[in-house]
Amino acid sequence: MDRRLVLTLMAALALAWSCSFWRQPPAGPARANELVVHATAYNSTPEQTQGDPRLTASGVRLAPGMRVLAVSPDLAERGLAFGTKVRIEGMPGTWEVVDRMPRGPQRIDLYFGDDEEAAREFGRRHVRIRW
Repeated sequence: MDRRLVLTLMAALALAWSCSFWRQPPAGPARANELVVHATAYNSTPEQTQGDPRLTASGVRLAPGMRVLAVSPDLAERGLAFGTKVRIEGMPGTWEVVDRMPRGPQRIDLYFGDDEEAAREFGRRHVRIRW
């Protein structure tokens, strides 16, 4: 084979390899984390909280109507940090992590504002969460 032809083929192969090496892989669908957890509900009452019943561990001031929740320490370590948006099976909309709870493992506590009856009705249950 002609030396120039061999050098041209080698250069073409090197260029093709270089282009494929630097090309970004196609973006796939984002994979959400998913877990079944033990869920309870809480209200803004002194009996159900530590300290100021309207102030969360993240500094967010609670108000009725907010879709926020507290998570156990092990869930925070799994990526449910303050500000994380969470979808909760059987509950409308998106909820945000704004508080911590001392109990665990794998527990969440949904905020029900001042509506103690709704919190009691929610009770305790296992739910699937995605974040």
